[in-house]
Amino acid sequence: MDATTFVVEVFCFADDWLHDRRLRRRGPRPILADSEVLTIECVGEFFGIDTDSGLYDHFRRWWSEWFPGLRRIHRTMFVRQAANLWRVKTELRRHLLAQVGCDPLLSILDSTPIPICRFGRAYRCRRLHEVAAFGRDETAKQTFLGLRAHLRICWPGVIVDGRLTPASTADQAVAPDLLRGAQGWALADSAYGGSALVVQLHAHGLDLLAPPHGKPRTAAPLPHALTRRRRRVETVIGQLVDRYRLKRVWARDAWHLWSRWQRKLLSHTIAVLLCQRTGLPPLCFAQLVTD
Repeated sequence: MDATTFVVEVFCFADDWLHDRRLRRRGPRPILADSEVLTIECVGEFFGIDTDSGLYDHFRRWWSEWFPGLRRIHRTMFVRQAANLWRVKTELRRHLLAQVGCDPLLSILDSTPIPICRFGRAYRCRRLHEVAAFGRDETAKQTFLGLRAHLRICWPGVIVDGRLTPASTADQAVAPDLLRGAQGWALADSAYGGSALVVQLHAHGLDLLAPPHGKPRTAAPLPHALTRRRRRVETVIGQLVDRYRLKRVWARDAWHLWSRWQRKLLSHTIAVLLCQRTGLPPLCFAQLVTD
């Protein structure tokens, strides 16, 4: 589909779900409709525009005929309205998840670090000081200051749930919350391996398959088929990092950070849903929108 069709599809998702929903109890109606704000956010995130000012400037310049209200409001009003819709983004994503085809009996877990500044500036960085902490980036083999994004996906790559925690939070501590209500099997790497976690999840009807943390080399590895499926979560994380700029943190407080996190997850869910409806592979975003 072309860019115009993509914008229309996203707007229909948001506008149809918001129809007859009363989000405000008092005050005047906003100049820019909530469905238009959600469309601008989701489409902009898909195209790699991850800043609020970038979204406002791009759509005000190139899509003003489709969103005429943007020319009547200031950028700060657009940013506040978008941030106030964080709960709406969460509920809309849950609504769309029911329409996405996935295997609920196979969950895959993983996490990725999100640094908020260079390590040399960490001692004087005040950005997100209420939620940021020092943690270990095992891929880069270095300490960083920031957050950690925890994801749970279902096959073939649908983000079912996600959490943002301080970087010092262990993966095993977040896993029970991510897997609440899940059934069947869960695949994870060695960061989630531990007999206590396996027993805890098994009591709730979920079997966790993860190599034990610090396993000896003589331990039998997971079957190749399961390892290949587990790596699908790394593909999803790669999309969030490359296309959705997950590791570029522009927010200065937890309120705006959480809102931007929710719009990235919502945009990814919409893209997966449109891929399935157009007959494309579930994570083939590059072919979803053509020039």
